[in-house]
Amino acid sequence: MEEQFESQRNHLLAIAYRMLGSLSEAEDAVQETWLRLHRSDRSKIENLGGWLTTVTSRICLDMLRSRKARREEYMDEHMPENLAKDRYNPEQEALLADSVGLALLVVLDKLKPAERMAFVLHDIFAVPFSEIAPIVGKSELATRKLASRARQKVRGNAIDSQTDLNQQRKLVEAFLAAAYAGNFDSLVAMLDPDVVLRDDREAGVRAETKGAASLAKKVSGHAKAAQVALVNGRIGAIAAPGGRLLYVIQFTIKDEKITEVDLISNSARLEQLNLTILSD
Repeated sequence: MEEQFESQRNHLLAIAYRMLGSLSEAEDAVQETWLRLHRSDRSKIENLGGWLTTVTSRICLDMLRSRKARREEYMDEHMPENLAKDRYNPEQEALLADSVGLALLVVLDKLKPAERMAFVLHDIFAVPFSEIAPIVGKSELATRKLASRARQKVRGNAIDSQTDLNQQRKLVEAFLAAAYAGNFDSLVAMLDPDVVLRDDREAGVRAETKGAASLAKKVSGHAKAAQVALVNGRIGAIAAPGGRLLYVIQFTIKDEKITEVDLISNSARLEQLNLTILSD
């Protein structure tokens, strides 16, 4: 039995990680699945792989619902100062997050528990809706609707001005690349002379930096972890090393120049943002 379970462990861990977005919680869910298997009547289990997937999914769903019921500030649990308390290697979790996709993890965290369950199981692991329905406690039709809503949130609604969006994306990608490389002249060229940077990372106060030269000097050599995403339907960026959302950047662009940069790290403000993955 142990050998059969171990052969499924990586698959179960992959499911649990996408459900929970935390390696430590995923490991806990898989361990609880093992304990339930150990206590169960194995003679009644016809399909071990299906049974383990179902049990792990139900455990994850309970954990997600419990997390929501306690109104935990989930993202705050994973800020850098708490990483040292994790009994797992942060590098291991970062590698796993990279394999999943950092933006996907952030967006999945915005979904309701049942939506996240339906989307992950069906769209990522190809579990039939007929098997997902009993897990989320809904009809097959209702489960399909859950996955559809989640899919729309993950992929984003259709945007009318795709050309403008693509142009803005190129500008923001160039800005982030120049910031990371410390290319001062390129940064200044992309900024409006009267650009304003608002940053709330210092004691919750939204400190302002005005002027292209001042902003370029402040961000030069940074933005290593930032990547482009949609923020409330507009081109922005997120910094989520290891799948842990640290901050979001909103850009205001006029006449192909960046006029405002708003860096948001406050958890209450982050919860109000709609973040969407951008495909390559």
